[in-house]
Amino acid sequence: MIQTILLKNRPKGKPTLSDFQFVEEKKDLNLQEGEILLETTYISVDPYLRGRMSDAKSYVPPFEVGKPITSGIVAKVIDSQNDKFQQGDYVSGMMDWKTQQISKGEGLLKINKDLAPLSAYLGILGMTGLTAYCGLTQIGKPKAWETLVVSGAAGAVGSVVGQIGKILGLYVVGIAGTDEKVAMLTSDFGFDHAINYNTTEDMGTALKTACPDGIDIYFDNVGGPISDAVLFNINKFARMIICGAISVYNNTEIPKSISVHPFLVKNSALMQGFIVSNYSEKFPEAMKQLSTWLMEGKLTYKETVVEGFENTPQAFLDLFEGKNKGKMIVKV
Repeated sequence: MIQTILLKNRPKGKPTLSDFQFVEEKKDLNLQEGEILLETTYISVDPYLRGRMSDAKSYVPPFEVGKPITSGIVAKVIDSQNDKFQQGDYVSGMMDWKTQQISKGEGLLKINKDLAPLSAYLGILGMTGLTAYCGLTQIGKPKAWETLVVSGAAGAVGSVVGQIGKILGLYVVGIAGTDEKVAMLTSDFGFDHAINYNTTEDMGTALKTACPDGIDIYFDNVGGPISDAVLFNINKFARMIICGAISVYNNTEIPKSISVHPFLVKNSALMQGFIVSNYSEKFPEAMKQLSTWLMEGKLTYKETVVEGFENTPQAFLDLFEGKNKGKMIVKV
């Protein structure tokens, strides 16, 4: 039996398990010429999927109600009628939340399980790593000795951003939500300083103390009040990289925030949002560099691995409770 997870309803506010539907089907999986049969091995769950659950204009079309949810997946080729893929190959790409599926191989990348664990291709050697590398280098344009602040720093992207910052000679401060995550940022990922936003009464003052020379680069994964506080501490010509806004994804009303305009004008600062596909031409360079740093031991990564296809929706919901350390992945 093939199991599939569909979007049952468009969530209002924070998604719940009732917004997902499991279906089972007994399907003829005989392959036509050019097709491959894939068995899902790992599923990536990411905050941006929340946006695709809403029927709102965005950089990618919304999910359709009653249709499978899709995300980054690592799968094994278990049968092939396609000359480019052989039985036993592993591939990564955007696929449906299904235990098995047929593909023509378009948009799939063959991956080397001997170079790194398969799950790494959904994280540090996948879109996570590419997002961190391209955002920081292409928008942040870091220079040695500058100060980098990363929000959502214990998450998949943030933890890689901070490490790349250290490799490039930056002073790096991370913001996370628990004492355990704060300790992890400095001990495991090499951040110079870390702040627990849940126990910090005055984020502006905490940032001023942690960043005595001001903030040159801000990699924003969360938005909201934390990002407001950063504005009061930016330097002239600061660069603010807007990658995500998980703190407001589930809001049902337009959030109120301070006006960024005076801060940008006064400091001749740049604030730029991005999606990783903007820099697709940089992917080969980024993959080569990330792989090299990983093999040299300059990069490390954390994963929160949830076992079982049936637990995929809950793993996604846990992102909004901060239950992940590093990349959240489901092992099927």
